[in-house]
Amino acid sequence: MKRFLWMAFLILAVALSGCTAPQTASPTPAPTIASPQEVSGNVAASATVEPARASNLSFVISAPVKEIAVKEGDVVKAGQNLVTLNSPDLEYGLSQAEAALRAAEFDYEYWIPPRFNRPPERRQLAQAVLVVAQKEYETAQANLTQAALTAPFDGTVIAINVQQGEFIQPGQAVITLADLSALQIETTDLSERDIPKVKLGQSALVFVEALDAEFNGMVTSISPIADIVGGDVVYKVIVTLDEQPAGLLWGMNTEVEINTGQ
Repeated sequence: MKRFLWMAFLILAVALSGCTAPQTASPTPAPTIASPQEVSGNVAASATVEPARASNLSFVISAPVKEIAVKEGDVVKAGQNLVTLNSPDLEYGLSQAEAALRAAEFDYEYWIPPRFNRPPERRQLAQAVLVVAQKEYETAQANLTQAALTAPFDGTVIAINVQQGEFIQPGQAVITLADLSALQIETTDLSERDIPKVKLGQSALVFVEALDAEFNGMVTSISPIADIVGGDVVYKVIVTLDEQPAGLLWGMNTEVEINTGQ
C-alpha cells in the first residue's frame, strides 16, 4: 500500500514538472504617428498682407507747406504732384538764372557772325559764359524741384502727415504712398529651424482669415537677415499670390503653408 502511494506521488510530481507557466506576450508597440507637417514635409508660418511697394515720402529741404494737392485715398500716377512747399528764395534763384541765361544767349549770338573787328577770342569767351549760364540755370531748376513732392510710382495715398502752412523739416514723413494693386504675403514667425527648407519658387497655400478662404502662391523672396521676435530668430519670406483676390486688404492676418517637398 505504501509502495502504491509512493508511486502515485512520483507520477504526479513528474506530471507537474512537465507543465510550465504560460509566457506573458510582449506588448505590441503602438505605431508612431507622424505630425501632419512631417507627413507633408511642409513648413507653416503666420503672415500678414503687405503692399509690394510702400514709401514714406519726405523733402530734403525745410520750408512751410504751400499746397497739398491730394487727399487720403486718392489714386495717383508716377510723377504726379502731391505737396508743394513755399520757397520764394528758390523761385527767385530760378528767375535770376533764367535771365542770366537769356543774356548769355544774346551775347553769344551777337559774337557768332563772322564779321570784321570781331576777334575769335571774344566768341570763345561768349561761348564759355553761355555754358556756365546754362549749368547755373539747370542747377536752379533742380533746386526748385526740391520744393515739390511727386509720386515715385503709381499708388494710393494712404496718409497725409502735414497740414497747409506747417513748417516741415528735411526727412520728415509727409505722405505715405502704397501700391495696393500689388499686395503680397510676408511671414512673421518663420523659424530659423525651418528656413533652410524654404527655397525660391516653392508653391505655397495661403489661408486668409478675414476672407475665410485659401489661395495659391509662390515663394518669391527670402530675407538673408534674421529678425528677433519675442526672443526667437525668424526670417521674412515673401509669397506672391497667383491672383490677388477681391477684398484682400493691407494688414490682414494669414497662415502660410510652404511646400518644401518640391
